[in-house]
Parts: sequence; C-alpha cells; structure tokens
Amino acid sequence: MDDLGLSIAEYSVFASIMIFGGMIGALISGKVADIFGRRTTMWLSDLFFIMGWCSITFGKRAWWLDAGRLLMGVGAGIQIYAGPIYISEVTPKNIRGGFVAAASCTLTLGFSLVYYIGNNMSWRTLALVVELPGAIPSFIQVLGVFFIPESPRWLSKIGLEKEVEASLQRLRGENADISTEAAEIKDFTETVQQHSGSTFMDLFSRKYARPLIIGVGLMALVQLGGTNAITSFASSIFRAAGCSADSASQVMAVLQLPFAVASIILTEKAGRRLLMLVTSAGTCLGCLLVALGFLFKGYHPSAELTSSMVYTGILLFSISFTVGMGGTPWIIMSEILPINIKGSAGSLTALINCFTSWIVSYAFNFLFEWNAAGTFFLFAFFCGSVVVFVAMLVPETKGRTLEEIQASMTLLR
Repeated sequence: MDDLGLSIAEYSVFASIMIFGGMIGALISGKVADIFGRRTTMWLSDLFFIMGWCSITFGKRAWWLDAGRLLMGVGAGIQIYAGPIYISEVTPKNIRGGFVAAASCTLTLGFSLVYYIGNNMSWRTLALVVELPGAIPSFIQVLGVFFIPESPRWLSKIGLEKEVEASLQRLRGENADISTEAAEIKDFTETVQQHSGSTFMDLFSRKYARPLIIGVGLMALVQLGGTNAITSFASSIFRAAGCSADSASQVMAVLQLPFAVASIILTEKAGRRLLMLVTSAGTCLGCLLVALGFLFKGYHPSAELTSSMVYTGILLFSISFTVGMGGTPWIIMSEILPINIKGSAGSLTALINCFTSWIVSYAFNFLFEWNAAGTFFLFAFFCGSVVVFVAMLVPETKGRTLEEIQASMTLLR
C-alpha cells in the first residue's frame, strides 16, 4: 500500500483479483475438459500460469502486477477443477483420496514457505521468490502433460473404447487385469448417457439434485468460513491482536506441514465424511476463539488475553483446515458428480468456490475495520454450518468406485 499509494479498496482489489481470475477459469474449465480432455485442460492452465509469472516478473507498474495475478487466477480456476477430476478418474478406489490429499499437501507446502519467509522480505522480492518456483512446474508440465495417459472415463464418454483399455493398462501396469474395471466404466457411462443429456440445464433436473447441492453447498460454506481472508491477511490479524506477526506467521507455517502429511493418511483411514465433521468443528472453534479474543479486547485490560486467544484460534483454524477442510471438499466433488455432467457441474462448483472466496477476500478488510469480533463470529457461523451440512447430506465415499458412488447419488429412471 505504501509503495504504490493504494487505498484500502485498491489493496483489496490487488489481493482478490487472483480469485476473480479464478472465476473466469472456472467458467471455461468444465467445457474445455469435456471437449478437449483432462490433459489439454491442465496444459491450458499451465499456459496461464506462465503468462501470469512473466507479467509479474517483468512488469513495472501496478496494473502489470494486477494483470499477472489475474492470469494466474485464471490458471488456478482451471486447475482446481481439472486436477482433482483427473486424479479421481485415474487412481484406484483404495488410494484415490490419498492422491488428492497429497496434491493438497504440496499446496500447503507452498503456503508454508510463503508464511515462513514472507515477513523477512519486501513484497517485490517475495513476489519473485514465490512466483519463480511456482512457474518451474508449469514449464515442466506444459510439455510433460502429454506423456501421461488420458482419463479412461473421459475416453469412454466420447466413445473411444480401445483407448479406454490402453489408458487403463498404462495406469494399472503392464501385467494388471483391467477387464473388470474397463467393463464397469463402459457400462456405467452407457447407462448414464442413455438416461440423460449433457446440456447445462440438465444440471438442474431432479436426478442430479443431491450431488449438485452437496458440491455447491460445500464449496460455498467452506469459503464463507473465512479461509481465504485468514490465509491472505494473517499478519494483519496477528498485529491487530498485539501478536508478533513475524513469529506467529512462521509458527503457523511450520505447524501446517506435519498436519498436511497427516491429511494424506486420514483421508483414507478415517474417511471423507468423518474428517469433514471433525475439521469443520475445529475451524468453528478456532474462529470463536479469535472472535472472543477481539471482543474481550475492549473490556479486559490485559492485552495478553486477546493476543493469546487470537493466536491460538488462528493456529487451530489453520491446522483444522489443513487436515481436512482444504482438500476434502474437492475429493468429494470429484467423486459424486456423474461423468455426463461432470464438466458443467464441476465448472459451476469451482465458480461458486472462487466467487465466494472473492467476496470474502474483498470484503474482509472493510469488515475487520468495522468490527473484528463480529467478522470472526460470522466466520464461526459458516464453519458451524459445514458441520450440520455434512451431517445431513454428505455420504461416505471411501473405498467405493466412482461408478458405485455416482449410481447411489443419482436417480436413473
């Protein structure tokens, strides 16, 4: 804000414009994935990341930085759909959740690195240090993505039966028996396509009501719980509470790593549903502690009480989100959506995720200045709503094939 002379509104735009780009990416990701395949969609995502990195690295004005963040947001919006969908469609049922959780773990590693080193660098230096490692995998994957097999379920959807078996054979191993799995994929794809169309308006038919409500509901409630505000403005929150922003952010970074690894194990051991119930309750409790800490600030003479409660609450929120709330909704979304609407429904859920995240990111600074305690009470309400939502609607998907899950979630008549 000081270097570029930004107002709070302009600073909020700078912080949230990447998420706005994510909305654009989410809108196109499903259609691109349905028409051109999962690999091409991931390749397109890498191109946007590379263009965004170039804009941030070589740009000399504020609007270049905004443009770079917007482009990287478009790439992220495409990737948050294409990545989980591809992983869920190519991995066996007994390790599917662990693979998506492992991808989420690498994301946590990146966040932890930023939190650890960010307070010791100027923002310009940090942008270069952070974006360069982020761009290297994109340069590698923009070529390497075409050396991995295409999703057999997408190949079945477009009628390439021989390619389905060839893809499965590459994925499962040269000597693996893939006949049963290939038959299940083909039979279920045929059944779904016989009973339904694949236009956008088909999403809103009665037979898809439950998976669509679960996908959209989870994405919206998780983001409204404040995760993007807390991750983006953790230092500001710590400073407002009287904590040392440097040390608090570094502790937050270090703590996330072991719990990110734990999420890989717990996703398959405990199951998606139980993990969501426990971790959403944890984020709710964390937000309540932060809210009460700021509430007591005006009434209690001891500043230590506020700083301790806020510090503990943010760490509890961060740990809970890392273990389950961050990656598990994407696993569930990728598993419950039928193949014939996965593109359009996936785009819709990713769009809702980015839109609610953008609202929270943009509005947070205004809300926090108005009433810090009230802001976190609001976040606690939405985190608590996730507990109720999961308990009432979300099924357990651990250990089941995608075809079994989707058949139980839709009404094919």
